[in-house]
Amino acid sequence: MSHAHVSNTKRIWTVFGYLSLITIVEVILGIIKPGILHNNSLLGLNLLNWIFIILTLVKAYYIVYAFMHMEGEKSALRYAVILPFIFLIIYLLFILLIEGNYIFEVFKNSTIKWNF
Repeated sequence: MSHAHVSNTKRIWTVFGYLSLITIVEVILGIIKPGILHNNSLLGLNLLNWIFIILTLVKAYYIVYAFMHMEGEKSALRYAVILPFIFLIIYLLFILLIEGNYIFEVFKNSTIKWNF
């Protein structure tokens, strides 16, 4: 049996291009900080931070999808790997936002002073 070698060069450059494009958008947004995104908030976090979170999740999903070769797997396996990841990230964001807001309110409204 002979197995033909398949070049993945185009696939590698495509993945590199997508990840680079998302990273460039994140860096540009981080440098210029558009006022309309930085000064408006949604659920206690400014829109610019939400964009960073969403773009980072898209990059993480694409890395898992491309580099762990999930595109060639059955959908049940893809969901078994991706859905817990998405759930845990959303849970982490929820906990960070709730706890961060609580700590901010404690320091803002009490006699405890910011010492760091």
